Amino acid sequence: MVKLAYGYEIDELSLLLLRMVFALPFYLGVWAYKRSEWKERPLGSKKWVGVIALGLVGYYFASFFDFKGLTYISASLERLILFTYPTIVLILSAIFLKKKVTGFQLTAILITYAGLAIIFLDNQGIASGATEDVITGSAFILLSAFTYAIYLTGTNFMIGGIGTLRLTTIVMSMSCLSVIIHFSIVQTPDIFGYPYQVYVIGLLMAVFATVLPSFMINEAIKRIGAPDVSILGSLGPVSTITLSMIFLGERLTLIQFFGALVIISGVAIISLNKR
Repeated sequence: MVKLAYGYEIDELSLLLLRMVFALPFYLGVWAYKRSEWKERPLGSKKWVGVIALGLVGYYFASFFDFKGLTYISASLERLILFTYPTIVLILSAIFLKKKVTGFQLTAILITYAGLAIIFLDNQGIASGATEDVITGSAFILLSAFTYAIYLTGTNFMIGGIGTLRLTTIVMSMSCLSVIIHFSIVQTPDIFGYPYQVYVIGLLMAVFATVLPSFMINEAIKRIGAPDVSILGSLGPVSTITLSMIFLGERLTLIQFFGALVIISGVAIISLNKR
């Protein structure tokens, strides 16, 4: 959807603003509905600091770097690079949360990265554009992967004492406000001057790529932990390449299709282990 919106010559910050402005009412609605219940369990100052930090790191910095990177590289390559975050999550969880990296997790990571390597090495139709653009865009996506890994690890640490619904609502509201403040400081274009398709895409992004995933991901972290959630995210490159092939005209070769199957097999290991 980001790449589709860029076809209407909107810059990354304006598009991110539309995404967050359309998403914010949903989070404020949840806050209003649960406000009396949450007042009975107030957050301490340390938890507020942690929640605000998660909001800045997760869906503000990570989203901004991601949108910026997508102005340089294809959606398929973006998703492949972003998939480095499961390894970062495992490392951060081992260091800061003292979580042991299991044999199943290591096996799943190795298999999924093998599939990723197959797809990446056969980059025909993926890494289009000048070399400088590919390097610049890849750097931004790596920053997005790192900040998103920090967000997942921090959520894993804080969600037990705050609750999925409450943590998600506050974190995402902070992210939305951060984007609005950022835009108001550095941007001057007319946000109402784009074709109607841009606003439709922005609304769809807000609902299906922001609000619903934010609650579902945090609930998944609560149930199975950030490391396994990040590994299951390896389906992202496969689904993104498929969608970009259908809607953006990007190609998926037979070798890339084989790599996608390898990635799915790595995800299956985690699923079978949990069962």
